[in-house]
Amino acid sequence: MKILAIETATEACSAALDIDDSCIHRFQVSPRRHTELILPMIDELLREADIQTKDLDAIAFGQGPGAFTGVRIAVGVIQGLAFAHDTPVIPISSLNALAQHFASEHSQVASAIDARMQEIYWGLFKKNDLGLMQQITEEKVCSPTDISNPSRGEWFGAGSGWNTYSEELQAQFDQKLNGFNGDAFPSAKDIIVLAKPAYLEGNAIPVEEATPVYLRNKVANKSS
Repeated sequence: MKILAIETATEACSAALDIDDSCIHRFQVSPRRHTELILPMIDELLREADIQTKDLDAIAFGQGPGAFTGVRIAVGVIQGLAFAHDTPVIPISSLNALAQHFASEHSQVASAIDARMQEIYWGLFKKNDLGLMQQITEEKVCSPTDISNPSRGEWFGAGSGWNTYSEELQAQFDQKLNGFNGDAFPSAKDIIVLAKPAYLEGNAIPVEEATPVYLRNKVANKSS
């Protein structure tokens, strides 16, 4: 199985390539440079693995939520790669990928990405028996003082929202918080982890059905 993944929804730009459970990846935090970085990253991975896009079984991507421009870049790139060979695609929540990064250490993660305009993209995730983070509440964009709190258990916070609004989130968070990492970003490597079982379960979709998730519709006509 050969799966390529990209993630460009936040300040971080990344690409990963998994071939038969061996993963290579590129990751760089570089705001506003995703357009110039992502295709060279993909080319480097394909050359390193000595394969071409036609050899891929699927292409996974972070579908957001995140910066409008970044999410749009991801959809545009996977469309350009997948259309030529009718390669199926696998959309993965960027908030879910962010939570997956901490699955080895924590069983429940509260993901928060700074959405600007005094808001965050918010989602709660719980690890299943396979070690995969699964969404347990609907993802939303909201004020950090209007988060959806979990009912029980110990939690870990992940994402830039925890840096920007650490005091507000901690004040609103009812359950035990085992700390947070506000410097973490969703990455293509974690997209891969979630995409592989999705592909095996038959959840890949035709590329023409690939759509971004913005959550905040009112910024659909401008960059965030």
